[in-house]
Amino acid sequence: MLCYCRELARQGRSVAERPVPAILPAPIQESTDERWQISRIENGKRPPTELFARMCDRAFPDRDGWFSEFYAESRTWIATPPWFRSWVQHEQKAATLRIWQPSVLSGLLQTEDYARAILGVYPGVTDEQISERLAARLARQAILTRDDPPAVWFLVDEAALRRCVGSADIMAAQLAHLAGLARLPNVTIQVLPDIAHAGVLGGFAVAERAAYIETAVAGQVFEDADIITGLITQFDTLRNEALRKSESLALIERMCGTWKAAGARAATQAPTAESA
Repeated sequence: MLCYCRELARQGRSVAERPVPAILPAPIQESTDERWQISRIENGKRPPTELFARMCDRAFPDRDGWFSEFYAESRTWIATPPWFRSWVQHEQKAATLRIWQPSVLSGLLQTEDYARAILGVYPGVTDEQISERLAARLARQAILTRDDPPAVWFLVDEAALRRCVGSADIMAAQLAHLAGLARLPNVTIQVLPDIAHAGVLGGFAVAERAAYIETAVAGQVFEDADIITGLITQFDTLRNEALRKSESLALIERMCGTWKAAGARAATQAPTAESA
């Protein structure tokens, strides 16, 4: 949590130099144990809690609740892998984005239930980790509908429309959501058919000044101009193989209907199986 303490210092010398035990009630200030715990937070040896942030807000009212806001934001850092954090910053600042994701839908396009189902398949993941990663993923999606959204081109793998993630009902809701996003003026979604193409080996995302490539182990952010140019060329090559925007939307809506029908069949078959 060293980042927390460094941000605290940036908020002003008066805040940074004020004795932290002053945020505690008088009886607790006298406790050596509590002073030790606060020192551990300052040194990054113990993570601050929500209660600690609230007490900071009480001690420094001139900061207008900054500590609680920063604490909430820091929870998304914990859920975001270190190698992905710099890309999130580029993603938030980008005026244009090009995203190709094979096999599953991009995190920027996922519904809450779809994302939870995807995050839940990782080996050894806990419910708390799923919740934290889910919150971080959903928070990133705000860039699509903010006041000054980037222009975003998504290439969607046709296999992702057919692969069942969670359940038929989850898939139906996901594709209905996808169709809604496809109608946003700043979003272009094109489906890449199930054919051999240059993107089968992995997905990537490209902004103006950076590119992100993900592997089975980790991801990597590149800021080299030649790499960015090469990935834009690869994206354009893939887009030449994709369905047109109107054709893509029609396929998404058709697959949404298919998943709705599958969900309805599953719902009617379940009571029949129980009665048998």
